[in-house]
Amino acid sequence: MTHFTRSTLAAALVASFAAGVPAMAQVVAITGGKVFPVSGPAIENGTVLIRDGRIVAVGSNISIPADARRVDATGKWVTPGIFNATTSLGLTEIGAVQATVDLSARGQGDGFTPSLRVWEGFNPASPLLQVTRNDGVTTAGLIPRGGLIGGQGAVIVLGDGSLGDVLLKGPAAIFADIGSKGSDRGASRAEVYQRLRAVLAEARDWPRRRDRFDNNESRPLAARPVDLDALQPVMRGEIPLAIDADRASDLVVALDIAREFKLKVVLTSATEGWKVADRIAAANAYVVVGALNNIPRDFSTLGARQENAGLLQQAGAKVVIAGGADAFNARNVKYEAGVAVSFGMPWDAALRAVTLTPAEMYGVSDRVGSLQPGRDATLVIWSGDPFELYTRAEKVYVRGVEVQRPSRQDELMRRYKSLPPDYRKQP
Repeated sequence: MTHFTRSTLAAALVASFAAGVPAMAQVVAITGGKVFPVSGPAIENGTVLIRDGRIVAVGSNISIPADARRVDATGKWVTPGIFNATTSLGLTEIGAVQATVDLSARGQGDGFTPSLRVWEGFNPASPLLQVTRNDGVTTAGLIPRGGLIGGQGAVIVLGDGSLGDVLLKGPAAIFADIGSKGSDRGASRAEVYQRLRAVLAEARDWPRRRDRFDNNESRPLAARPVDLDALQPVMRGEIPLAIDADRASDLVVALDIAREFKLKVVLTSATEGWKVADRIAAANAYVVVGALNNIPRDFSTLGARQENAGLLQQAGAKVVIAGGADAFNARNVKYEAGVAVSFGMPWDAALRAVTLTPAEMYGVSDRVGSLQPGRDATLVIWSGDPFELYTRAEKVYVRGVEVQRPSRQDELMRRYKSLPPDYRKQP
């Protein structure tokens, strides 16, 4: 019996460490840094006290237990971990190699696949995760691609372990796309809007029509039963419908559809959002934008400008800054925020747009996005302003566990940094 107990305990300890969760009580005090809680004003010479992976105190005069492990952050900045709200991390490795891409459903649903749970294709061993978290990105939204309604997205933390260990919420939103005409380039915009309204109307009526359908007493459906089931959390207002669109007129239609069906709505991409910023703010909608690019990529983005995030914020919209939807660029979100600041967005608002606001948008602000007692200790110690190019993420914590270590890029750089003089010669 004793042997069994010890074996069981050993197995539990191994599993705990593999999941990146402290196996025993652990107290960490990060002291002396400039702390940005986001939920409140910055704290000079602040302390963040962590116990068992959770924040227990934040302030300038915190009593530190004698058994705490101290981390000196003097001269450093301490913020919540960066949250990139729209990524394909762990869902794609090489875009040109289809075997490594798990972003969309194919051949089913006539462009309607809200039942797709995109996070179930997540690869926790993706080498792109380490390089991303080494740059201070600790939380990510996983989103599907393709189709008028592409599927369900989720929120993960960039810790170690299996999908079950890192999944924070799923589903967190359902993603639709009217900006690319529901991926049907031959369709008119009016047709795409009509198809979306038809499916939402059917999803609204589905709970009372289900029995009739099961008894073969119903007309044909506009979508599969499994997809109508998947839309119910959106119809009940439990999670938002995220609608991708760029042209100002498309954004207005998206807001109209959300009002018509009484939905929580998120507008993603929103290149011309600045043109209808007052309407977006009045609708109390979240809007997800970038700031690195002001070059139109098609006729829907002719109004691209890098002031977009700042103008939306000034109008009172709930702005989320995201960027680098390609997995290898997901870490660039903090530079999107820095550019937004240089084009008129207040610095504090930009920090909120990559921390607390995306957490609120997805309904996980009780866990991540700010430095408050009770929240997960998912945070970063920076060498300076995180939006500056030369600032480094010196320590990155996910749920109180430091997750920084050499990435594949670091290993390749070390390997080829010093080469023998005759390395070009053939053997």
